[in-house]
Parts: sequence; C-alpha cells; structure tokens
Amino acid sequence: MSVDDLDPVGFALRLIVVVLGLAMVTLGVRVAMTRRFPTAWVRGARLTVSQRSQPVRRGGFVALLGAGLLAQQAPFLAPVSVAVGRAMFALALLLVLTAVGWFMVLRR
Repeated sequence: MSVDDLDPVGFALRLIVVVLGLAMVTLGVRVAMTRRFPTAWVRGARLTVSQRSQPVRRGGFVALLGAGLLAQQAPFLAPVSVAVGRAMFALALLLVLTAVGWFMVLRR
C-alpha cells in the first residue's frame, strides 16, 4: 500500500460527492431551462414569492456549483498528470467563483 492509494471510505465519499455534483448539474440545468422550480423544492425550501420568480438565477447557480464539484473531484477518481490535476482544480475554483458572480449579478 502506498501513500497515493485511497482507502475505501475516502473513495466512497468521493463517489458520493460526484453523484451529488451530477444531481446538482442536472437539477440546476433543468430549473434554468424550464424556468420552473420542482414542487418539492418550493415546499422544502419554503421559497417566498419573490424567490420563486428567479428560477434562472438559482438554477444557474446550482448547476455551476455542481460543475465545480465535478471538476474538483475528477483528478482524484481518474488517473491524470499533475498539470492536468492542477488545471482541473483551477477550473473548479473558477466555476465556483462564476457561480457566486452569477448569483450576485443576475437579478430580476
């Protein structure tokens, strides 16, 4: 066993993060494209009337955050070089910053 080997618990946690990232991208794109929140999301989050009128803003934010999670976990699950891993980490940071910018700037 080497230092680079990942224990089963760490690997399972990374896979859970990847599944959550995929779910966030899927849900965010769906909300942004259809411009409608799922009813469970409206009930569960108890969105106000003013918040319900911003599906593109919130859907894009969730989709970009999910893409950031996926880009951050990809180098750990697939064998890539150090340069590619650093580029993916930089891309993940850029996506998260873009998500925050999207949420702050896009107001309706």
